[in-house]
Amino acid sequence: MTSASTTLHLAAPLLFLLLLLAAASASTLAVAGGSTVCGVAADNGTVYCVDLASNASSSSSASPVAPSLVFSRVSGGAGFVCGLSAGNNESVLLCWPPGPDASASLRRVYRGAAQFSDLAVGDDHVAAYDAQAQGIRWWRGSGQFPLLVPGAFRSLASGDGFTCAVETNSSSPSKVRCWGPSSSAIQTAFANATVSSLAAGASRACGVDSLTGAVLCSGQSGAGALAQSNLYPHGLAVGDSHACGLRKPNHTAVCWTLSGPTPTVYYPAPDTAFEFLVAGGNLTCGLVTYNYTVLCWSTSEDNAAVEVPLPTLLPGTCVADESLCECGVFPGSGELCAVAGSPGSGICNRVCVTSPPPSPPASPTPAASKGVSRGWIAFAVVGAVGAFIGLCSIVYCFVFGFCSHKRIHNSVQPNLPGAAGGGAGNAPAAAADSVGGSVAASPYGSPNGSRARGFLFRRQLSRAMTRQRSGPSSFKEQTEEYTFAQLAAATDGFAPEAKIGAGSFGTVYRGKLSDGREVAIKRGESSGPMARKFQEKESAFRSELAFLSRLHHKHLVGLVGYCEENEERLLVYEYMKNGALYDYLHPKANVGDESPSPVLSSWKLRIKILLDASRGIEYLHSYAVPPIIHRDIKSSNILLDGGWTARVSDFGLSLMGPPESSDDSSSLSGVQQQQPQHLSMKAAGTVGYMDPEYYGMHHLTVKSDVYGFGVVMLETLTGKRAIFKEAEGGEPVSVVDYAQPSVVAGELRKVLDGRAPEPTPNEAEAVELVAYTAVHCVRLEGKDRPAMADIVANLETAFAFCEGSAGGNGGGGRVTSGFRNSSSSLSMTSMELSGRIGD
Repeated sequence: MTSASTTLHLAAPLLFLLLLLAAASASTLAVAGGSTVCGVAADNGTVYCVDLASNASSSSSASPVAPSLVFSRVSGGAGFVCGLSAGNNESVLLCWPPGPDASASLRRVYRGAAQFSDLAVGDDHVAAYDAQAQGIRWWRGSGQFPLLVPGAFRSLASGDGFTCAVETNSSSPSKVRCWGPSSSAIQTAFANATVSSLAAGASRACGVDSLTGAVLCSGQSGAGALAQSNLYPHGLAVGDSHACGLRKPNHTAVCWTLSGPTPTVYYPAPDTAFEFLVAGGNLTCGLVTYNYTVLCWSTSEDNAAVEVPLPTLLPGTCVADESLCECGVFPGSGELCAVAGSPGSGICNRVCVTSPPPSPPASPTPAASKGVSRGWIAFAVVGAVGAFIGLCSIVYCFVFGFCSHKRIHNSVQPNLPGAAGGGAGNAPAAAADSVGGSVAASPYGSPNGSRARGFLFRRQLSRAMTRQRSGPSSFKEQTEEYTFAQLAAATDGFAPEAKIGAGSFGTVYRGKLSDGREVAIKRGESSGPMARKFQEKESAFRSELAFLSRLHHKHLVGLVGYCEENEERLLVYEYMKNGALYDYLHPKANVGDESPSPVLSSWKLRIKILLDASRGIEYLHSYAVPPIIHRDIKSSNILLDGGWTARVSDFGLSLMGPPESSDDSSSLSGVQQQQPQHLSMKAAGTVGYMDPEYYGMHHLTVKSDVYGFGVVMLETLTGKRAIFKEAEGGEPVSVVDYAQPSVVAGELRKVLDGRAPEPTPNEAEAVELVAYTAVHCVRLEGKDRPAMADIVANLETAFAFCEGSAGGNGGGGRVTSGFRNSSSSLSMTSMELSGRIGD
């Protein structure tokens, strides 16, 4: 690697200050026939191809095409792949069919002096930009395309029966022009658009707006213009029924469907930055920025990106004249082009930056010692700057965060009045109270004095300590694969008496493995009322396996292993000894005269269970990138281990959600922030827990989980099912409709679970805080609901109240006056509930 490239690689984190977008050019990576992936190797300029349909194993090697030639770029279509080779003052255009035997069917389409700067292959035709004649030329296509169209164009894109390009004449900058039998409708769709870049696939073309980065797709049925924005133009790729792009500023991929009334958005590799993307059929591939390897994903499977066995590729096409690059060239890329055998002098930057872009991969020649020393100097400079910024941040936090006495606003923290007469003048007396001491006359009075400062400090530290609170408790152990025979033996042949419940795609059995471990085994049903189509069962199995294999948190049920044999799909989990929260809140009628469970008899344990579950959900929302939306939060999916620690389970319906803004609209600061994006898809989940916004409008966000958890909180407080009948033969009632009016009216006692003991004063304060939080969680619009981080903070405060109740009342004494002042203490709550939080 050259000294320049070494320096740039070490300084890569500083290279995303974008000023101007460069024009997209032909690629060194292509997809053809829906399964063949070809790329130009960085070490010798040879094109290598791999057929993913016949080479399913990632260990399979790619085959070289015309190894004696050095290629500059490749492009793929439905029926063939083409590559441009330049040398000895002439260009050679070669094409071959997709598949494993490309070299045997190689055909030369053109050989001559013309130099081509762009290439686009459609279903049965090839288009290239002739830099000498300054126009677009076509080959094949059954005579339905012109031989030459003069003019200045960029961003060639070809599909089924059309080729489009962006015209760059001064009289009509960024105007889209199209040719071919299917061109008219596509060109019309871009008539009023100012487009910086184009991509095409099948019968569609998509363009990126020059000003906003928004995407407009023509030839779409139903979806029309897509609500994707802030994308790089060079990353756009279009397949048969989907499109993908690169998001600013991190170059990660976002994909969406191009059919149906609303697009389905997904993120195939949320933590990976790409140089560019290409697509064909249902397949999309990207060149990874870090090491210039290739990842591909398919819309017909689970959208997970997998590495393709191609060699390290050139990160772009080598150009003969650096003046053709609007944003200059990668420093050191001239040497890389020379190593690859290309006559070009460098590779164009795709974006204009204040600092040079990330360097190309290492050259086969060893780096000079001088280059290494410069690299270490750059590393030291970057490290020193980072350390200085970190030190300043720490000082700022202590001076303006922990040392400040400003009140921190919590979007779901009630601003409750204190005890009677407990105004400002009584602050010193109130300050004498402690968490474990006696309480004021009103058990619902908001914490004040030293108590207030203690909780204020807790809230200030809440965000800083969230990662410690919600992060993984240990590293994820290797997930094991079991045979069906092993799991059948563990459950006595899936005996009926081993059945302990049901999940998103099957029945759950208790079992014991050969090593003595107790486990819960979920088996996908193949018959009976729970049977589904194999594809649906497979989807749920894949979803849960994918999420739990990479997630590990003390409040998420752990995955032990799995089994995949023929049509059998089984998942093996840690066994949760105490079952589901639902079973304790709603025990079966034939239980008998057994003593009540700890859940029914303890408000403290109920709140602890809610706190544990909220931490698990917060982990999914805040520390998975993009966030994970569970989609089926309910009391039967909150399981309890032997120590009554709660864990969230059943990820069969879970999805990766859209990226969130740095904070939600209901943030602690009270400042209105950018609203989170949503996924548009058909509603799924459990009736009674489903977000009305998701159920009615098909808008899915992390706030959909917040609604479900709000229902669980109300269910835990009232002891009522999510949907229940108040009387025999009566109409079904939602627990939200049942409890919410009483909480707002200050009559919480009317709806509390009568099977539980009457709360002590501190417990009454904790219960009210939980109820207040729950009511905010079940608001109709997601933007009005709090974030999980705020819910966790409130539940921590509520649990702290319960922890202090022993000191104030002997631990278990009944306080009959615990609710006497509930109406007055909730009057402020009622007023706040009538409007937006933070208004």
